[in-house]
Amino acid sequence: MRVVLAEDSVLLREGLVRLLEETGAEVCAAVGDGTELLAAVAEHRPDLLITDVRMPPSHRDEGLKAALEVRATYPGMAVLVLSQYVELTYATELLAGASSGGGVGYLLKDRVARFADFADAIGRVAGGATVIDPEVVSALLANRGAADPITSLTPRESEVLALMAGGRTNAAIAKHLVVSAGAVEKHISSIFAKLGLAATGDDHRRVLAVLAYMQQR
Repeated sequence: MRVVLAEDSVLLREGLVRLLEETGAEVCAAVGDGTELLAAVAEHRPDLLITDVRMPPSHRDEGLKAALEVRATYPGMAVLVLSQYVELTYATELLAGASSGGGVGYLLKDRVARFADFADAIGRVAGGATVIDPEVVSALLANRGAADPITSLTPRESEVLALMAGGRTNAAIAKHLVVSAGAVEKHISSIFAKLGLAATGDDHRRVLAVLAYMQQR
């Protein structure tokens, strides 16, 4: 897997390079701002772009904007965005274009310190999955009004929804919850029914549909 990394903190950038190399990835370029990011992607055409949301010069959303430009220019390229905090607006912008193809992910930087979680996330994003940090999912779930259909989900259904949003397949959800595949299918059918969404066998599309619905409320 060939990776372009964009992170303005030199220490964190070097640490990420080492972590990526430990996963077996080849870091084609490690850069410090959005302009360099776009140039590196154009030159190397990596399998995966990993970028911080906040980049120079304003340290606001330059990294995210560059990632969105990459998604528009290279629709099949996988993109993983890292953020210091849960920023739902940024997550929404990134995920809005996920249907264009290629994996997409939004992770908090704290997740990087958990090597197994980080390695799993980059592998799934590079493989075409949608991966959303569990804390982002929790914030979305917590940000619901009493009249919102999402509040009608049972605790188990909320758990299944969070795992779906994390890019897990039905088999992976069943293994994580120690239940049968049939039980997971029933929970998912119930979730879609309560949210008024048509079920689909495409994990990528179903995650996007659920998140889109949640963020429209």
